[in-house]
Amino acid sequence: MKRTLLPAALALVLAGSVAFAQQPQTAPAPDAQQPAAPAHHHHHAPNPQHETKRLAKQLNLSADQQAKVEPILADRDQKLTALHADTTLAPQDMHQQMKAIHEATEQQLATVLTPDQLQQLKSMHHGHRGHGQEQQPTAPPTA
Repeated sequence: MKRTLLPAALALVLAGSVAFAQQPQTAPAPDAQQPAAPAHHHHHAPNPQHETKRLAKQLNLSADQQAKVEPILADRDQKLTALHADTTLAPQDMHQQMKAIHEATEQQLATVLTPDQLQQLKSMHHGHRGHGQEQQPTAPPTA
């Protein structure tokens, strides 16, 4: 179940990041009365403490695991925030870098979570894929 949560969390962050990254390209020139940054207030800032608490409940994390997971999530969020602030990146480059950040986060979490927890986290991630779309049934992973 823990493997499910990480991919779910990563999918949410990735989906939000892609939407966030694409907005400046389609938005008209910034209005003189309203700077561009406040236009993104509808996006919630990442909160590693809240996410850690949620993961603790869903994955039954120990206190030691929670103490190790929170800085991993904080580092991920800091890197994603910096990435979103970089307006010089092409959307494809931003997407690649976001994917690399998420993969690195998953690798770090794999050192903290049990195999069952990591699997649960990944399953949760797959559950969020296609958010807002009709989900197609998928074959179970073969390993």
